[in-house]
Amino acid sequence: MPDRIDPARLRALDRAHVWHPYGPMPGRQEPLVVESASGVRLRLAEPAHGRTELVDGMSSWWSAVHGYNHPVLNEAARDQLDRMSHVMFGGLTHEPAVRLATRLVEITPEPLQHVFLADSGSVSVEVAVKMCLQYWRSAGRPAKRRLLTWRGGYHGDTWQPMSVCDPEGGMHELWSGSLPRQVFADAPPDGFDAEPDEAYARHLRELVASHADELAAVIVEPVVQGAGGMRFHSPAYLRVLREACDEHDVLLVFDEIATGFGRTGQLFAAGHAGVSPDVMCVGKALTGGYLTLAATLCTSRVAEGISSGDVPVLAHGPTFMGNPLASAVACASVDLLLGQDWELEVKRIGAGLRRGLAEAAGVPGVRDVRVLGAIGVVQLDHEVDMAAATRAAVREGVWLRPFRDLVYTMPPYVTGDDDVARICRAVCAAAKEG
Repeated sequence: MPDRIDPARLRALDRAHVWHPYGPMPGRQEPLVVESASGVRLRLAEPAHGRTELVDGMSSWWSAVHGYNHPVLNEAARDQLDRMSHVMFGGLTHEPAVRLATRLVEITPEPLQHVFLADSGSVSVEVAVKMCLQYWRSAGRPAKRRLLTWRGGYHGDTWQPMSVCDPEGGMHELWSGSLPRQVFADAPPDGFDAEPDEAYARHLRELVASHADELAAVIVEPVVQGAGGMRFHSPAYLRVLREACDEHDVLLVFDEIATGFGRTGQLFAAGHAGVSPDVMCVGKALTGGYLTLAATLCTSRVAEGISSGDVPVLAHGPTFMGNPLASAVACASVDLLLGQDWELEVKRIGAGLRRGLAEAAGVPGVRDVRVLGAIGVVQLDHEVDMAAATRAAVREGVWLRPFRDLVYTMPPYVTGDDDVARICRAVCAAAKEG
């Protein structure tokens, strides 16, 4: 193995050469150097604000639901490495990919029968959009090529996903003049448990009806809008969209990349509404945070429609599609999740978040405190000072990544009660300083 790089030298090389997410080049902030991780703890290469390890309150951007260095997932990876790490998926197949696709069909809403394995969540949304566009082209209705979504959403950083992110004030406003022009409804009213607003439901129905001739699909994040603002909305609006799409012959896509695999208290957020989409995207927690992998699932109607068209194939095929190593770990991660009482664990974490974040409601500058499933959010009435908020959390021994006006947490499901309480103290401290 190569010699270890001194942490100071590592930071210097990082600053000179490594472009971090949503950051400038060279970087202006000093990232913490993580040496290893186990359970819910990140071990630092050198102390930061007196801490040599941090409880991860982010599940590595919501993916590491089983924590780090999990023996079951490690074993699955080692076993697959001894067989093959990769083989092309064009003209070949293998057990890990077939097992994973079959498992996903078993656990997602029943109409979803076909699985396209993608490289990342953003790519899975690209594939979903391509499925919808190609479906209508195959049906002889190529004019149906626009998408409808609601404001406040986030679907990824590649081209089509950017076009259905919030067009004003979102991360991709920079590209508003270049992206495809989509149809935007108002953001759904706040409140998972709030009574549905009939005026808003009518707004959704009217938009679908008036644009039906040009709409390929409606795409939304069900129940929780993630990186667009961590907003929760009533599941009733998903039922409204399902009914409107059925009435006006429009496909419905659910982006469950952030909400899938139990995060909201249902295995998939669509379960809160009791409805099924025509196309569903999953990712993030799919491999337990070990490897990048996502999937786009669709109904037989969509698959058969594409396959009976003048171009009878889905025109997409990533080099690492169906990667055996990632697929094997994903199978192990899904089985690990379903082999335990994940619902009880998510409820336990949610109860701890409610208790621990209650004090934040009285902090000056805090606008709202909300919890759903294993998601805890403190929303400020101003832009968070990310550097100050992060330092405050680190002093409490917790890693958080605040953004915009939010200090939030999505802990791994294996986080113990004491560590949940620690995360809550860190969120409150970050809110006070941020």
